[in-house]
Amino acid sequence: MRLYVRAVFQGYRRSRVNQYEDHARLRLEGVNSREDARKYLGKRVVYVYRATKGYKVRIHLFKTIWGKLIDTHGNNGCMLGKFRSNLPPRAIGSTLRVMLYPQHQ
Repeated sequence: MRLYVRAVFQGYRRSRVNQYEDHARLRLEGVNSREDARKYLGKRVVYVYRATKGYKVRIHLFKTIWGKLIDTHGNNGCMLGKFRSNLPPRAIGSTLRVMLYPQHQ
């Protein structure tokens, strides 16, 4: 059993003229309505990516950027996440993990 739900980083929160890089739009797997998305509010999100240690050293590290789901976005199940440091633009379209623990009642 997986302890996380997969999500896709769709882009940043934006309007017609402005873009807000501190809010990321996330599409959760299997979530298709605002009521389903409300179950995930407050859950932790992590973006795991691979980085190299240096220019000449070929050591690969896995790094993470942690965040939290803060609000729904629209009526189709999209959510907004706020991360400790903003997600990079190269992460658009990549997979994130929404942790299902701890369970708060």
